[in-house]
Amino acid sequence: MTANHTWRFFRAGGFDQVRLDSGADLMNLDQLDQKLWVALACPTSGLEFDSKTLALIDTDHDGRIRPPELIAAFKWAGSCLKDPEQLLKSSPSLPLNSINDATNEGKQILASARQILINLGEKDTSVITLEHTADTARIFAQTHFNGDGIIPVGSAEDDATKSAIADIIACLGPDLDRSGKPGIGKAKFERFFQEAQAHADWWKLAETNPAILPLGNSTLSAAVALQAVRPKIEDYFTRCKLAAFDPRAVNALNREEKEYLVFTSKDLSLSSNEISGFPLAQVAASKPLPLKEGLNPAWTSLMGRFQAEVIRPIFNGSATISESDWEAVGARFSPYESWMGAKAGAAVEKLGVARVRELLAGKTRETIAGLIARDQALEPESNAIAAVDRLIRYNRDLYKLVNNFVSFRDFYSRRDKAIFQAGTLYLDQRSCELCMTVEDPGRHALMAGLAGAYLAYCDVVRKATGEKLQIVAAFTGGDSDNLMVGRNGVFYDRKGRDWDATITKIIDNPISIRQAFWAPYKKLVRMVEEQIAKRAAAADAASTDQLSAAAAQMSTLDKPAPAGKPAELKKFDVGVVAALGVAVGAIGGALASLATGVMSLDHWKIPLVFAGLILMVSGPSMLIAFMKLRKRNLGPILDANGWAVNARARINVPFGGSLTGIAVLPPGSPRDLVDPFAEKKRPWKLYLTLAVLLLIALAWADQKFDRFLPDNLTSSWVIKGQKPVQPDVSSSNKTGNPESGKTSAPERK
Repeated sequence: MTANHTWRFFRAGGFDQVRLDSGADLMNLDQLDQKLWVALACPTSGLEFDSKTLALIDTDHDGRIRPPELIAAFKWAGSCLKDPEQLLKSSPSLPLNSINDATNEGKQILASARQILINLGEKDTSVITLEHTADTARIFAQTHFNGDGIIPVGSAEDDATKSAIADIIACLGPDLDRSGKPGIGKAKFERFFQEAQAHADWWKLAETNPAILPLGNSTLSAAVALQAVRPKIEDYFTRCKLAAFDPRAVNALNREEKEYLVFTSKDLSLSSNEISGFPLAQVAASKPLPLKEGLNPAWTSLMGRFQAEVIRPIFNGSATISESDWEAVGARFSPYESWMGAKAGAAVEKLGVARVRELLAGKTRETIAGLIARDQALEPESNAIAAVDRLIRYNRDLYKLVNNFVSFRDFYSRRDKAIFQAGTLYLDQRSCELCMTVEDPGRHALMAGLAGAYLAYCDVVRKATGEKLQIVAAFTGGDSDNLMVGRNGVFYDRKGRDWDATITKIIDNPISIRQAFWAPYKKLVRMVEEQIAKRAAAADAASTDQLSAAAAQMSTLDKPAPAGKPAELKKFDVGVVAALGVAVGAIGGALASLATGVMSLDHWKIPLVFAGLILMVSGPSMLIAFMKLRKRNLGPILDANGWAVNARARINVPFGGSLTGIAVLPPGSPRDLVDPFAEKKRPWKLYLTLAVLLLIALAWADQKFDRFLPDNLTSSWVIKGQKPVQPDVSSSNKTGNPESGKTSAPERK
């Protein structure tokens, strides 16, 4: 870093921007007053920039890049390179000899870069690229230890350890190694042996307490058979107790005959729900449960297994069991059920207690722990590989980012598109290059409307893939006459992909001075057209009403018409005609007075009058447009997208014209001007000539030309038969009477 670094600036967008043309400029960014930075923050999403590079710069992971983070990125990259000038190249490849091996971190990065190339079989390559560092699985494909703390099965040297690692993966699932292979990390290794020890201790309780396994190794199977019929046997003995309490309930407890009639017409099977819902056996007071004869046929199979695996070992194959026998069975299995409720180490149960004890008894645990420690010891070297990837990305991307953050050189130089420009919109014979992606057009428009630019929000979609975006496009050339919500165009993103675009919202602002000049006349034409349309619609409605009334009168011809109606209609018609005549006369008189006034002026003043009239009409609109175009600002559009723009980044008329291309024919293109379907031409030249002649005739009739014409051609002589009276300037001067400006001229003979 150089003390009191000298900066150079260029002016664009109406403000001064710093030039960053050397490595020294980049390394001294911390000395540049942040009031001179064009932006103070930008988002890490929605930009045409590598998202992984932005994520690396965003060290606090808040989704925004700020000056301290950008400065820190340049400091780190500069310290890892022999010459910071390397960053100005923005090269996607990093020469190994440009890495600074004079520092410990630089040495480690250089060693890791060479190791990556060796692992990829390119040890003689002198440059490293993102393609080399991106595929970590390929880098570590031939290595078993790579510093991530995860060991695959292949990292073990003996079959017993390999089998143990495979068992751990089978019980707890795999961790993916950097090579892409399944393995185990320290957390799963420790969890497995904790579960294994708990499971072994749990089994030891059963082996030391005979009451837990009343039937020995057959207890588990017998308990399953017992649980399958327990609810149904409980139901049977409960019904028998109710029958003993009240003999009247026996028929209801055994189900009445009518309940059988519901399904007698159906095709039944032993598994039918209708059958299984009936009692297990015929209910009677204090009746033992038969185990073979008289059972509900839907439960025969399960009761057979219960009788074979539970009753036979305990009661020597009794054909019935009483309620007290049933309670004894429950008491016999109660310790087992409590033991099962406290089961531990369920995650390793699938291996069986014998395999679990084998893994706990041998040296497998110590061997696997040693392999994990051996892999973790290589963590610094593996992290250096990530540092190599970071340095390559910074070498390629930092200089571009700084020219779209500290200054807007890319945007104003027009040599390359800025990172906030999403693509180009083609619509209405124009191409708009200032297009940005937006997430919420409604919220974005609240801020972007202050930019003073004509903005069109569009929904863009690629129907082939279903992808959707929302963009805002700034129209900075042409006019807005044919721009409206619903118009369709084509949007090309920075990758060259085409999208269908539809305008959904417009913020209307002046586009150019030329548009503002014609705006009042276009508004007048639109107003006249609207009024004519309204009058025509009203006249059409009135004529329709009159036809309806006439039809109604024709249907009642036998009735006499009301007296006085024709007279009223005639009177109305005469009034309308008179009003129209007065209106036409007034308009004609006004035009005549205007023409007379204009013709009374000196010839050189007439063009000035017309220029003044045009200025009166178009001047205010042009003035307003001029003021708004001077204030047209990129800042609010970017701020609405999450930026913090620190300058008034103007988009003046010349620069705006470069952002929007207007359709022009290629130079030298032949052009056929004959349109076979053109509308029939009207003789506007003839109409204009007649209008001029009419104005001249009116001025001649008003004696405006008498002093320039011979007596026999003056309007006084032709119309009234009188000779014109002309001022005698010389006689007034001779008399010396200043108060008299005119004297009667002697009559000409």
